[in-house]
Amino acid sequence: MRLALELVINCVLPLLIYDRVAPGSGDVVALMASSVPPMLWAIVEFIRRRQLDAVSVMVLAGIALSLLAMIGSGSARFLQLRENLVTALIGLVFLGSVVIRRPVIYYLARAGIARSSPAEAAEFEALRDQPYFRRAMTVMTLTWGVGLLLSTAVACVLVFSVSIHDYLIVQPVVGYGTMGLLVLWTLAYRRTLQKRVDRPLYDNGRPD
Repeated sequence: MRLALELVINCVLPLLIYDRVAPGSGDVVALMASSVPPMLWAIVEFIRRRQLDAVSVMVLAGIALSLLAMIGSGSARFLQLRENLVTALIGLVFLGSVVIRRPVIYYLARAGIARSSPAEAAEFEALRDQPYFRRAMTVMTLTWGVGLLLSTAVACVLVFSVSIHDYLIVQPVVGYGTMGLLVLWTLAYRRTLQKRVDRPLYDNGRPD
């Protein structure tokens, strides 16, 4: 139910708004109007969480970058490209965190675990200095960073190869498809790691 609501707000409503507004106000105004429901959804989600952590910071950054994308003049295509900067910049943050050896996946996972179980969060933090755990966090972060940048590249190609109407249909498929594949890969990778160490990834034990 929640996923269906999210798809309606982030995919269906933007398309309906664009098709309604574009004939009378032009593509630029229509694109700005179509971006309102997703931004409001992100703001509501942040308020609902009522917690400032790594995930919330990324949500806020996405909202801020989306608002900046609408500032200034330019064509509708240029506006579409600026909106894709949000995903690109997040992907670069992931890759940058690998370079400085502070993989952002670790902080996102720790924030999620802390919300449900402080005890498990403490166990999770205890693993941070173990080589196999650091390597796993690095691989996950690197994969997500590359995946987000590839998704951005595909979206940018679509900007210049299909109509805006068709873009609003195809781009969410690319975006949600990328996220879905990354989530499935992460789950599979985590299961593989658990089998290798013969215990949960978040256990305090070391691999044999």
